[in-house]
Amino acid sequence: MSQLLLQQILQQKLSVLLLCTALASLPTPTLASNPEPDPTYQEKQCLSRGWQRTVMQVSGIPRVLLWKAPAGPWHKGAIIVLHGGGGEHFQWCVANVLVTKAQVNFSELALAEGFAVFLLNSSDRVTDNEGRVCGKIWDDEVRNRPNLDLPFIGEVINQRIPSLRPDGSRQEIFLTGLSSGGYMTVRAATHFDDRVTAFAPVSSGDPYGWHRICQAGMTVRKKVRGAGFDNETGKQIIEPDSCKAPSYPNEKNWDSANPATKPTFKIFRHALDGINDSSCGEKVGAQLRQHGYPGEPDFILQGGRRSLVNHLWQDDYNRPLLDFFLLQLKASQLKGGKP
Repeated sequence: MSQLLLQQILQQKLSVLLLCTALASLPTPTLASNPEPDPTYQEKQCLSRGWQRTVMQVSGIPRVLLWKAPAGPWHKGAIIVLHGGGGEHFQWCVANVLVTKAQVNFSELALAEGFAVFLLNSSDRVTDNEGRVCGKIWDDEVRNRPNLDLPFIGEVINQRIPSLRPDGSRQEIFLTGLSSGGYMTVRAATHFDDRVTAFAPVSSGDPYGWHRICQAGMTVRKKVRGAGFDNETGKQIIEPDSCKAPSYPNEKNWDSANPATKPTFKIFRHALDGINDSSCGEKVGAQLRQHGYPGEPDFILQGGRRSLVNHLWQDDYNRPLLDFFLLQLKASQLKGGKP
């Protein structure tokens, strides 16, 4: 090899080495793996109606909520609403389809009563016990990994609501949700039972006594994968008497902060729910009472045929559900709850 060629090769290697050293000394750019999402069209519709939008980074995931409150102090406290599986938070502040009108009516009625209303949005990152993605649902069962949604709900309860609450407001917090959001309502209300005043799951079951199998092809739904099964019977929850069992040895351990007084609940459901069998509502009520949660009698709609429609949020729930929260607010005030 000629001396000239050898010199050129050495110069090239030196140039590459100097370039690599220079690049290594540069500050590493920070790439936002979970950037804040832009408002959707529907969220913008809600914003035009006076709702506020907040994005919170919780466990590295951007979590979105919409909220609205009366002018001045919140004299009735705050209601947290958890949407159903495959649903969205904005379906409680704008009704672009008829099936969500009852949900929007609930929010408007709650605001008119003097409650602040917080609409939380689920993620699409929940996985089942085999690691399969389940779609747009709440992390509404007990799994062998950290829960994705309890930190989000906890931050809303412990930081976000107190930071927004005007002086002179009631500090009571109420929880309600539909379907997957109903299961998550029970999970969150028991986990934060020292913070929640009362809760009202709708079309719900027992989050400690069921599991999902999120296998592709088990449902025709586009935003939710798989199906839910009762831990005792092994039946899919759409089946009649799917959650009816003489005992519950496969119930997972329940969460609780072990307060002196646990929050009161009231279950809202349809007797002919074709998605979450009525036996699943009966089961969660029995389990809640067994674990020391005082319960009002279930509000049960009757009539029609067993169907998906009976699983949806009904206008007939709105007034009785708010009346239940108002009754629990009054009970809290009589007990000396903080204004």
